[in-house]
Amino acid sequence: MENSKLSNLKKGEMLIVSARGVSGGKVQLTFAQKITNPNLRPGSIVGMLNKSDDRFTQEAKPRYAWISGEKSDILANLNLDLTELEEGDSKELNILNPTLEGESLNIQITETTEGSAFDVANFETRAKRAGKDGDFILSPEGSFIYVKSTVVTGESKHVFIANTIRETQSAGAAGDAIADAVS
Repeated sequence: MENSKLSNLKKGEMLIVSARGVSGGKVQLTFAQKITNPNLRPGSIVGMLNKSDDRFTQEAKPRYAWISGEKSDILANLNLDLTELEEGDSKELNILNPTLEGESLNIQITETTEGSAFDVANFETRAKRAGKDGDFILSPEGSFIYVKSTVVTGESKHVFIANTIRETQSAGAAGDAIADAVS
């Protein structure tokens, strides 16, 4: 079943999508927000000349962040009573534009070439790609980019790496073959 609040989310709106009971008696909240990346390259002229046709729109997809917390602190700060959630249980919330102490919540994206040990060991699934199984998106220096998402109060201060390049998997393989042939 499609989540109608998520599919109708407008740019800038924040949604607490769901809650899930996790280990240690904690709850993990799923947040979603459509954000603007100032480094996005312009769309194709086909899209621009068919902007009024829904089939050609390239609407930004929501970005996600997951935050775990104590049930009592979630209740105190977000007024969400999730005490009934046991480990493995989940609950759809769909809370639009939540606030914390009167301030709006926003997803903040930070791109970095410094991945955690887990990120580096699992770069095939953790490094930034052009689509789920697309080419790797690399920094101008050729390093993998890792994307960290968190939730902040007030305005987001995103960090996007500019002038990125694509590394095609076939080009990488061809480059290895050429290097092997030369040596």
